[in-house]
Amino acid sequence: MRHCATLISYIIAFVFATNANSQELICSVNVQSASIQGTNKQIYENMRNALNDFMREQKWTNDKYESNERIECSLNFNITEQISSNEFKGTLTVQSRRPVWGTAYTTTMLNVMDKDIQFRYNEGQPMTFNESSFDQDNLIPLIAYYVYVILGIDYDSFSSNGGAEYWQKAEQICNQAQKSTFAGWKSYDGTQNRYWLINNALDDNHKIFHTQLYNYHRMGLDKMSESVENGREQILGCIDQLRKVKQNVSRNAYLLGLFFTAKSDELVSIFSEAPDIEKSKAMEYLSAADPGNINKYQKIKK
Repeated sequence: MRHCATLISYIIAFVFATNANSQELICSVNVQSASIQGTNKQIYENMRNALNDFMREQKWTNDKYESNERIECSLNFNITEQISSNEFKGTLTVQSRRPVWGTAYTTTMLNVMDKDIQFRYNEGQPMTFNESSFDQDNLIPLIAYYVYVILGIDYDSFSSNGGAEYWQKAEQICNQAQKSTFAGWKSYDGTQNRYWLINNALDDNHKIFHTQLYNYHRMGLDKMSESVENGREQILGCIDQLRKVKQNVSRNAYLLGLFFTAKSDELVSIFSEAPDIEKSKAMEYLSAADPGNINKYQKIKK
């Protein structure tokens, strides 16, 4: 009996230790190389396996996550060029999702394609993340940066400005990368890149954006299982506030654009069932906040 009690104690201790150290993400990493001809394809499979192992083992916060609280996300690398035996170019698509309270529905939080990634991958070399320095191979910094963006958005959606710590961590990586030769980290590398995403996130003109992430999700979507009308009213007010962000950030509203990339189909679905007066207001606000998707929003009136 004593041995049995001891075994039970070990099992309980293990369960608590596992819960205390549980990873924040349920992350799927995929590596595609269809456009690469005449190279050893095994390197891409090894890369995929190594990245998935890294994502399963890496802790990103000090918070304790239950298994049902973990954030679903995916990283899809599309390698378009192998520059040398260990250097690669391509694109990276990052997506994350969040459950909506009281439903089986999950809402898209982030859907971004980084069109200009370049990094080095050395087979067999351990993958580690050092928060205080920039890895010159650029692969782990790319991943860490987008993980912190995922966390920033997710935490913002559960508490007002709750993601501030993680937006700042993403900024730290971007700042460390300024001396790097890799593209996408600097202001002059384009208008839709890692620099401008985090610049938007921490710019004073975007302060409203973070509070509206909370209002949209926690006060809007999460309340719709209790009252569709009240939840929709909150979301309409959120779009009105984001319209003001758009007006104040005429130069570069990359982050706001990413919000609507993730939410445009959802917004059509939400307001298609609204009364005519709400439909008209939604069309007015969305036309100003997200003119690029105006044709899609026309479906609301049908």
